[in-house]
Amino acid sequence: MFNLANPFKLRRLGVMGMNQRNFAYISRYNDRSLFPNVDDKLKTKTLALEYGIAVPDLLGVVQYQHDVELVFEILQKHQGFCIKPAKGSGGKGILVILHSDENGYKKASGDYVSRDYIVRHVSNILAGLFSLGGAADVAVVEALIEFDPVFDGLSHEGVPDIRLVVFRGYPVMSMLRLATHASDGKANLHQGAVGVGLSIATGVARSAVQFDRPVTRHPDTDRDLSDIVIESWDRLLHLSAGCYEMCGLGYLGADIVLDKNRGPLVLELNARPGLAIQMANRLGLLPRLKQIEALKYRRTPTVAQRVDYVKTHFQ
Repeated sequence: MFNLANPFKLRRLGVMGMNQRNFAYISRYNDRSLFPNVDDKLKTKTLALEYGIAVPDLLGVVQYQHDVELVFEILQKHQGFCIKPAKGSGGKGILVILHSDENGYKKASGDYVSRDYIVRHVSNILAGLFSLGGAADVAVVEALIEFDPVFDGLSHEGVPDIRLVVFRGYPVMSMLRLATHASDGKANLHQGAVGVGLSIATGVARSAVQFDRPVTRHPDTDRDLSDIVIESWDRLLHLSAGCYEMCGLGYLGADIVLDKNRGPLVLELNARPGLAIQMANRLGLLPRLKQIEALKYRRTPTVAQRVDYVKTHFQ
């Protein structure tokens, strides 16, 4: 495992730090005028549909405080749904409801919330409580993801997702993020989710961490994490690589879920992907980023060519 207290060793291992990420990659390869393409989930979804990128179904949008109650007109046709802020970050403000009955609306955790709770939640989204910079926002209502049975026992009270770091259109590193009780059903590593490093060539598990410490089993389900193999891995690689043309950002994170009916879907994109993916893989990003930077070509390779390259050169 990385010795976080030894910067010289980290440098030798090619581990990228926050400052280097910000100045050498985000500032250099991500035009700030394109940030809204990924910071606004509603705009991301619109772009994805234009480019033929698979995303969860959009059920509706609530834009104004005086329309908050109208959310129930959207919900009455759907047992399960997800309400999220269009400009939220870090999983904040996401409300997942599995179904409703006489007890109210059941969350993924098993707890019930009331109609008034949902009204307050949507109102808080519109007021910017969960958005970047506290700006006024809109509430996006999406169809519930039915995660693939391959993940049974691998996630607690939440849908697992796969984060891929994509550089200049090349998927260079990936990890599976598994919700835990500690993360309150969210797939965010800083909140306590488990990160499982995945081979970029095969989708096979490499190693796993929780709170930056190695783990071999899921802390809640006790499922062995070493035998994970992501099916349809090539489809995920092609999907993430295609996000480069879609949003125009040279350095981004693509979060993908596996729906049991529709297959891989892009959940959201991130212009400032975190660096914990290096911990999950026990590998530094820098050698791969520098290798891609060194490539010379007259025209941008196709998605298929970029996927073939990373499968051949990276593990």
